[in-house]
Amino acid sequence: SEPRPSKEETPKGISPIKAKKTPSPADAERRKLRPGSGGEKPPEEPPFTYQLKAVPLKFVKEMKDIVLTEAESVGSSAIFEVLISPSTAITSWMKDGSNIRESPKHKFIADGKDRKLHIIDVQLSDAGEYTCVLRLGNKEKTSTAKLIVEGIV
Repeated sequence: SEPRPSKEETPKGISPIKAKKTPSPADAERRKLRPGSGGEKPPEEPPFTYQLKAVPLKFVKEMKDIVLTEAESVGSSAIFEVLISPSTAITSWMKDGSNIRESPKHKFIADGKDRKLHIIDVQLSDAGEYTCVLRLGNKEKTSTAKLIVEGIV
């Protein structure tokens, strides 16, 4: 009577294993399907989440207001400076909400994490609110400061 239980045990022992195994190929197929069906999403997510953990997008040093009196400002230059992290982030500059293009008047200087906006030959018309926009992936940060040109009373 001893060999019989062992014979019975083996099918019992095997069948749960089989039962456990059967869903897993289906699961694997489902897993395969998900990235496929979501096409563009999965490839985007890992680098993005990785960036988030590794390097938070931030201004290490924010912009500061620049105050010039009209007399000293005319013909001189003003430099807005920020320190950003990470250095791979893209910076763009705005004045009063509209994008500034690089020109003989506006020079953009990017040196690693150091980003500068150089306003050459400051005039009264250059006064306003300047914003540095920092972008990385779909994250965005801004730092804003004013260029104040004081008229002489």
